[in-house]
Amino acid sequence: MTLPRRSLFALPAVALLATPAQAAPAWTETPFTYKIQKPWNLPQSARYKYEGGVHSMWVYDTDEPMSEGSKTDPRTEMRWEQEYSSGQHAWQGEIYVPSGVNGPTVMQILRVRGGDPGTPATDFMLNVSNANGGTLRYYTSTVIAQNIYNTWIRIRVEHSAVAGGTGKIKVYANGALKATVSDRGKATRHFKNGVYHHGSGRAEARFRNITYWRQ
Repeated sequence: MTLPRRSLFALPAVALLATPAQAAPAWTETPFTYKIQKPWNLPQSARYKYEGGVHSMWVYDTDEPMSEGSKTDPRTEMRWEQEYSSGQHAWQGEIYVPSGVNGPTVMQILRVRGGDPGTPATDFMLNVSNANGGTLRYYTSTVIAQNIYNTWIRIRVEHSAVAGGTGKIKVYANGALKATVSDRGKATRHFKNGVYHHGSGRAEARFRNITYWRQ
């Protein structure tokens, strides 16, 4: 039996309507506050400067840690005071590393409490080495950018944190996605940027246009 021609196309009107995908909430820039962590026996001005919109931080391998008696490496860092255990959070800024700097962490997500015993203290680190004109890596593995010396590079780190579970971290360099990694599970944490020095000699990094984003 041959159906009438119009019957072949008489589909319910609702089937002809495309259902749009639900859009993710937009990222919103949010105010943030910080304090400077620096060698405990030095004034802040000896290792940190803010001038012309640029935060400059430097440290030497012979410097004291941030607390007297601490066994941690020397540092000068901006310790963000906004802490979180869940939700969408992003650090964004431009980073400048002078030639020859080798060994520091310039940005990290530090776990401060609530994690399982024995879990490492960080979810994420960006480390600088002197390879290939200055290389920025996720810890010591994935290359995020090369030839970074003496130039500004825009970095964005997005963290989808899960309360009581494992979240995801994405890192972008100059707008391009470079890595997607897992965090270390449940914790309360915060962002940091500066120079946490694991190498030798002098380490310096400069930061500008630093912003905090939430979704």
